[in-house]
Amino acid sequence: MDGHRIQQYWSHEMDAMIETYRQFEILIPAKDGKGAAHRGEDGRYVETLIREYLKRYLPRELEVLTGFVMRPAVKTGLNNKVRKSEKDSNSTQLDILIYNSARYPVFQRFGDSVIVPPEGVIGIISVKKKLKEIDIKHEVTALKKASKLCRCCNDEGKVIRGPFLALVSMDSFKKVKEPTDEWIYKKLLEVYTQEDCFDDLIGYIGSLNKWSIFKKRPRRE
Repeated sequence: MDGHRIQQYWSHEMDAMIETYRQFEILIPAKDGKGAAHRGEDGRYVETLIREYLKRYLPRELEVLTGFVMRPAVKTGLNNKVRKSEKDSNSTQLDILIYNSARYPVFQRFGDSVIVPPEGVIGIISVKKKLKEIDIKHEVTALKKASKLCRCCNDEGKVIRGPFLALVSMDSFKKVKEPTDEWIYKKLLEVYTQEDCFDDLIGYIGSLNKWSIFKKRPRRE
């Protein structure tokens, strides 16, 4: 199987993004030598850096935003009344929203901060500067709730595929010495149950300079 060139290309792009962050640490260093001086700005810089890289490569009709998903209890199409008995609901603030604004409206916008309906949400990404064990359950739970909020049907009543979910960090930290996949899976088992559908499962968890775990869609029989 070929594809080596495109794999090498994306590998270099990830290295370049990590190096851009390292330059930020050099210019605004912390007193203890770890990370940048201002932790809040440090985290926001990582979030902005990932958003800007995504903007470079995604199709033009997809915007890379931040904000909330608001699910109104109204019909979502000409004959689609599946939400008529629901109540209005919304997500917590989401770090990165990949949204199809060419086909779906934006309820409210302030720069890159938005409130959007669920139908146009293509991806949701939580961003951490340094991923810790305690972060996994909290971040993945928020992503799962947002995914369920985005569960919609088209006018034929067919379920629309849910958004891609990811938890991305520049680095990770774990005190206990065990394989990365083992402690990640243990934390995921605290979040997911057999009642959750495939779309609710996180698609990617990774520390960009160390490791990555991807979800694989099962083959159809």
